[in-house]
Amino acid sequence: MSMKKTILEKMFSAPAEVLEKSVELEREIKNDIKDKKPVKEAEEYWKTLGPGLTTGAADDDPSGIATYSQMGTSRGFNLIWLSLFSFPLMGAIQEMCARIGLTTGIGLAANIKRHFSKKILYFCTVLLLFANVFNIGADLGAMAKGTQLIFPEIGFIFLVFGFAILSLGLQIFIPYKKYSKYLKYLSLVLFAYVFSAFSVSIDWSNVFKHLVIPTISFSRDEIILICAAFGTTISPYLFFWQTSQEVEEQILKGEKTEEARRTFNTNEDIHKMRIDVWSGMFFSNIIMFFIIATCAATLFANGITNIRTAADAALALKPFAGNFAFVLFAIGILGVGLLAIPILAGSASYAMSEAFNWKTGLYRKLKQAYSFYGVIIFAMVLGIVLNFIGLDPIKTLIYSAVFNGIISPVILFFIVRISGKEEIMGNFKNRKLTNVIGWFTVGLLCVVSVGTIIFLFT
Repeated sequence: MSMKKTILEKMFSAPAEVLEKSVELEREIKNDIKDKKPVKEAEEYWKTLGPGLTTGAADDDPSGIATYSQMGTSRGFNLIWLSLFSFPLMGAIQEMCARIGLTTGIGLAANIKRHFSKKILYFCTVLLLFANVFNIGADLGAMAKGTQLIFPEIGFIFLVFGFAILSLGLQIFIPYKKYSKYLKYLSLVLFAYVFSAFSVSIDWSNVFKHLVIPTISFSRDEIILICAAFGTTISPYLFFWQTSQEVEEQILKGEKTEEARRTFNTNEDIHKMRIDVWSGMFFSNIIMFFIIATCAATLFANGITNIRTAADAALALKPFAGNFAFVLFAIGILGVGLLAIPILAGSASYAMSEAFNWKTGLYRKLKQAYSFYGVIIFAMVLGIVLNFIGLDPIKTLIYSAVFNGIISPVILFFIVRISGKEEIMGNFKNRKLTNVIGWFTVGLLCVVSVGTIIFLFT
């Protein structure tokens, strides 16, 4: 009897043990999935990022770095509020550009040409080309000077030509699929400016007070500086690049014809685009914030109130912030220059090629689009030349900002009109709030650019 009892106990206890083990195993699997979920979400988020991220990062080119450095150096924390103020304006405008590209299946210049005056388009694209050439020249020089800070034995001429040739080679000979990934990863170099900010002593309570309470003196120098800030944050080259990159991404997915690109857009596509664009613009403004804060806390606080280039800012930081911040600043100049210069040349080429009906697109090979790549090469050559005619770097930045100040409101007018038209955009036209922000930005840039031109020529 006892033997039967023992056998029965084992028979009934075994399932209980198995059940207990299965419950424990299920708990372990759930915990494992829970642990991996943040990693998976981060991977999905990174995959969503694309043209918006690279456009935002390119906004902080060496010319932009010099402008933000000068803002912190000459005004301390007083103008840091611009990094917060410009964020919704940039985000709304760049989203409009991206939506135009996704919804119409063609670039910004092609849209303006199709729906508005060709003469205005030709005027704007020529000005855009020259504004971008000034930026390219300033950026090439800044990259060369930045590299010499770390490797002084390398010649300036060699560096300028070397960076120009490298940028051209990447655009012309690297397939777009690989090239777009290169730009995406290169944008991460901007974190150097975040790290440099945390390597110095900053009164954060004072920073955040000036961030939320705007300070402005309306002096000549400050108005010009604000114009330069808007010229480097809400820039025409970003409008054309963003729109055309959305089209390039569609082509990469196999949507070769304009009709296919117009037809296969979904709410999910628009949602992902918005995540990409607003993330890129937030990233851009965060970098602007940290550059201003770093220079204000170190240079301005120690009586240095004027720098001429981004390389000057890096060099001036060294005695007060140490080698770490100095090296990070220099690396940032080099990395973001490699990102921004191809985008400056490429955006001018997109605009010119679409305006004059040339074959366009980085997905094409050189022999398929000679005119498109010819504009890129022409812009780069002029940019090189600017470094050897004795042009003052600060004047180069001002000329570029003035050109951008003239062009931006005109191009923005077309962007807001096109993205707000139901017959063009369908269900993806602007919402009311987006329209309000768009027209406010147009008016603001008109006032700032007119004020700057008056100050410069009177």
